[in-house]
Amino acid sequence: MAPTASETNFSDDDEQLHKSKVTVVGSGNWGSVAAKLIASNTLKLSSFHDEVRMWVYEEILPIGEKLSEVINRNNENVKYLPGIKLGKNVVADPDLENAVKDATMLVFVTPHQFMEGICKRLAGKIRVDVEAISLIKGMEVKMEGPCMISTLITDLLGINCCVLMGANIANEIAVEKFSEATVGYRENRDVAERWVRLFSTPYFMVSAVQDVEGVELCGTLKNIVAIAAGFVDGLEMGNNTKAAIMRIGLREMKAFSKLLFSSVRDSTFFESCGVADLITTCLGGRNRKVADAFARNGGKRSFDELEAEMLQGQKLQGVSTAREVYEVLSHRGWLELFPLFTAVHEISSGRLPPSAIVEYSEHTPRLNLLEGSAQYC
Repeated sequence: MAPTASETNFSDDDEQLHKSKVTVVGSGNWGSVAAKLIASNTLKLSSFHDEVRMWVYEEILPIGEKLSEVINRNNENVKYLPGIKLGKNVVADPDLENAVKDATMLVFVTPHQFMEGICKRLAGKIRVDVEAISLIKGMEVKMEGPCMISTLITDLLGINCCVLMGANIANEIAVEKFSEATVGYRENRDVAERWVRLFSTPYFMVSAVQDVEGVELCGTLKNIVAIAAGFVDGLEMGNNTKAAIMRIGLREMKAFSKLLFSSVRDSTFFESCGVADLITTCLGGRNRKVADAFARNGGKRSFDELEAEMLQGQKLQGVSTAREVYEVLSHRGWLELFPLFTAVHEISSGRLPPSAIVEYSEHTPRLNLLEGSAQYC
């Protein structure tokens, strides 16, 4: 017997209730690309609502109009991702609480220094069953020690948080050049696979690994190495020197990660979030670019000045991450174990000239960082 009209409507309503609703918290360069990726998939996948909300930190453009209104009218983030259509199902919303109120999946992609304030604003304003993922590179350093952004989200909002990192220069993904990424998860493989489905496209290949801290630290620490690579480029030291800096940087990334979290897996460093992200960030990306300019100016122009001039409102992560890592190293007596990380901060803060990146990085640590890491914790 055919179902009645009321039974059919109930079935449709029930299906709608069980569809995931996605909100992207952030609308910069990478946030806009993430919204584009997600929006292309929510239209195809029956388990997601078509509409993708994107929270926009409201700005007044030089033309006198609000950024959110221009995005919604033109279907394009004209400031941070000009020339790229986001998808007609992307809705820019300058009201943070309104943007997240019905979401069951939250994608966080803002500069890491703003996340604590954002989470405090959202506390008690989101659904209890919401799942989160962080695309944010960076960490918070508190009196009790370093805190990863995924942990900050979980602690302040009481929700599970995966991470997505990889060799992802946003402008290349925006024009659909092939790229990869890694989702890090803690326990629930099904949740990780839902994120993989949400982000995966024919040009954006995503895999999942059970190592949140390892994936997140790779995405965080590689920006410090990219600053070092930029110094090398700005000083025109050549490809051999740059390769050496990248190798030393990878060694320090792995050692630092395993000193902080013994659960970090060696294999994670061979995923897209690890060596691939390190390579692409040291060859391109904003951290390398601005560090190159810093070195060419002999360190006489500050990173803040160069960032404002060169990035049109985007934020560097490498300099602030280098400072935060330096605080951890100093507090724990590990500075001599990490000559590259230490030198990057001391050059960035004006204590050493850019040329010191080689003088200090070539020092061999007194202890073997890659074996018996637990003894230094």
